[in-house]
Amino acid sequence: MAKTATRGRRKAPARGKSKARSSGGGLLPWAVIGIAAIGGIVAHDHWKSIQTLLASRSATATRETAEPRPVARRDVPPKQVALAAPTPKAGPVTAQPLPPAVQPVKAVPAAAETGTAAFGYCGQGAHINCVGDGGVFWYKGEKIVIADMASPIVDRARCDDERRIAFAAKSRLLTLLNAGPFTMNAAGKTDTSGAPRVVSRDGRSFGAQLINEGLARKPGAGGAWCA
Repeated sequence: MAKTATRGRRKAPARGKSKARSSGGGLLPWAVIGIAAIGGIVAHDHWKSIQTLLASRSATATRETAEPRPVARRDVPPKQVALAAPTPKAGPVTAQPLPPAVQPVKAVPAAAETGTAAFGYCGQGAHINCVGDGGVFWYKGEKIVIADMASPIVDRARCDDERRIAFAAKSRLLTLLNAGPFTMNAAGKTDTSGAPRVVSRDGRSFGAQLINEGLARKPGAGGAWCA
């Protein structure tokens, strides 16, 4: 009986402890409410400063999010700056000699052709080296027309005097050609009538000799051979 009473007494809580616990549990909520109230009053008094601080921090966070920071690339070599080459100092200017004046090119006269052959009168066969009229002959198969004279033609004579002069001019030209080497100078372009040439020996023209002997006339001179 004594042990049972003792156990019952130990289980019963003390009255002082229960009061302390109940009083401590009731003060904590009031302390929290008091701190919150004081914080609200302080926030209300300094609301403008707090609002400005929050706005600046929000703008900074937004800018950092919108503008990513550039990332340095390690594989890109550094930019090389080209150095300007040094400008050489100008030395004294040396006068260059002027080129000689260009001399005008003189026209070279056509080369004279020297000929020599045994001539005869032209007949029915091939004309190689032969005399056809007082002012026409063939040399090496080429028809030559004496350019500085005009003589009558035997086949076109209109009278005996013209025919006689034509024969005399033909014979005289044959004699001059067979007298030795002669020189021929071109006096125009070759056409179907022949190659115009000035024929001479020792600087004396065959045409001028025939004119002086009365067997030919200057080219273009008028007059009839018949009396």
